[in-house]
Amino acid sequence: MICHSCFQDSEKNCIRMVPIFSSLTIDEMIEVASITSAKEYEKGQFIYNQGDIGNDLYVIHKGRVKISRISSNGKEQVIRIVGPGEFLGELTLFSSMPLTENAEVMENTNLCLIEGKRLKDLMKKYPTIAFKLLEELSKRLEVAENLIEDINLHSAETRLAQGLLKMKDSNDEVVLNMTKGDLASQLGMSQETLSRRLSLFEEQGLIEQIGNKKILILDIDKLEEISY
Repeated sequence: MICHSCFQDSEKNCIRMVPIFSSLTIDEMIEVASITSAKEYEKGQFIYNQGDIGNDLYVIHKGRVKISRISSNGKEQVIRIVGPGEFLGELTLFSSMPLTENAEVMENTNLCLIEGKRLKDLMKKYPTIAFKLLEELSKRLEVAENLIEDINLHSAETRLAQGLLKMKDSNDEVVLNMTKGDLASQLGMSQETLSRRLSLFEEQGLIEQIGNKKILILDIDKLEEISY
């Protein structure tokens, strides 16, 4: 049965908005929809946890999900935040090993679940899906390698400056779509270190913090200098 909420004549349906399916024809997309079902999650729920055995590919229709890992000493490392049009659980398509990440819902979220086994059959039928998926995995690997490099080679100030410059909008504002704790984890530092560095940047006149979610960049040139 086709998941009509995951595929409809709209630019914002669950399947069309995913890059790995964007090159398919309408008929091929309908074929993907035939192995797809819809599911809703509430804020704070986990889609899956480290150690679970995964079977499906999860595509976000609406909402946001935090992908993270917990170290042996209980410390959380945020890997990425994924939103509409992005997917998770993809490694189960290539390996039977348990999942190595946690997927926590950050706000009420609608997902499309695509059956992994049947999706692999479609990947044989339409190799473009497999190539697009590998392309996306390559991008994620590059991001992960860059994060490792940043943590090992760059100071907390440098990583924070880089992060702020990447997140700023056209008005030189950063509107956080995550908690500062999650931001700190994503930048490879503790929340206390992040708070101290933000306060230091503010004292130096580089930024202005507005509430808990907004940061106004006042001196881009100086931040760019720090980011190298």
